[in-house]
Amino acid sequence: MMDDLVRVTIVPNEVAADVVCTFLRAEGIRCAHRVTNVGAGSWDGVPNMGGAREVVVAQPDLEAALAILAAADEGEFLDDDGPPA
Repeated sequence: MMDDLVRVTIVPNEVAADVVCTFLRAEGIRCAHRVTNVGAGSWDGVPNMGGAREVVVAQPDLEAALAILAAADEGEFLDDDGPPA
């Protein structure tokens, strides 16, 4: 899919990963997610829809993806001019 993939975030399950990727794709950033063993064992015995997933983007998109997710965490949205002032 993409060369030089880097992790932008880790989420608890596939549903959360789909939400993050959908948001990034809406902003023009290609992304994917895959199973990760970060936090392995932390959900032992608890159903968690497949375990932790890492959301990955191409290296050149990392900075923009981080800015988009940070703005979303703050309840703000980016426009064509970049992050909100």
